[in-house]
Amino acid sequence: MDYIIITAGGKGLRMGGDIPKQFMPVKGVPVLMRTIRRFREYSPTLRIILVLPKAQQQYWRELCREYAFNEEYTIVDGGETRFHSVRNGLDTIPDTEEGVVGVHDGVRPFVAVDVIERCYETARRTGAVIPVTPVVETLRYVGDGKEQRNVLRSDYRLVQTPQAFDIQLLKKANRQPYSEAFTDDASIVESIGATVTMVDGNRENIKLTTPFDMTVAMALAE
Repeated sequence: MDYIIITAGGKGLRMGGDIPKQFMPVKGVPVLMRTIRRFREYSPTLRIILVLPKAQQQYWRELCREYAFNEEYTIVDGGETRFHSVRNGLDTIPDTEEGVVGVHDGVRPFVAVDVIERCYETARRTGAVIPVTPVVETLRYVGDGKEQRNVLRSDYRLVQTPQAFDIQLLKKANRQPYSEAFTDDASIVESIGATVTMVDGNRENIKLTTPFDMTVAMALAE
């Protein structure tokens, strides 16, 4: 059985206003609903686990009633950090379960269905996958500010989600104590010696963080 853990714990501070960014409407549909529907479009049998802060769950339920949003999913409480939130989601998956589990940012509603498929199918073969896109801007290393220089952008990639893993591998990795070095789920599994495979992502799969991102989202939304 395959799963997706969708994390949606943002407070929207950089977005401005009082509504968390995952609940903001894009052409009449809240961001988080768009994200969930994209994964349901990929697979009608995918088990969806939605991780939300407990304080936001009632508001989400009210939104679902308002928009007649009836997709099937399991909701779990968010944790102190993203690491702990993902662990809470993993805890709902039986310890004996085999298959692939993805982890996705709830505020990335424009991931392409073929990217989702590519991540899951590759994870079945390799165990750990991240979608990436090329860097198109010039990159400059600044460090502590004393030594600055341009670096080859061809040496770097932008990392997106969903990141997909063998269920047992991610469960094993997430049994570790939390570390600030864990910048994403791939870094967690790499810390136990696993190799992460890169696949092509899609440039539209942006993380909605700022008001400008919402302007782009309006242009991308159907």
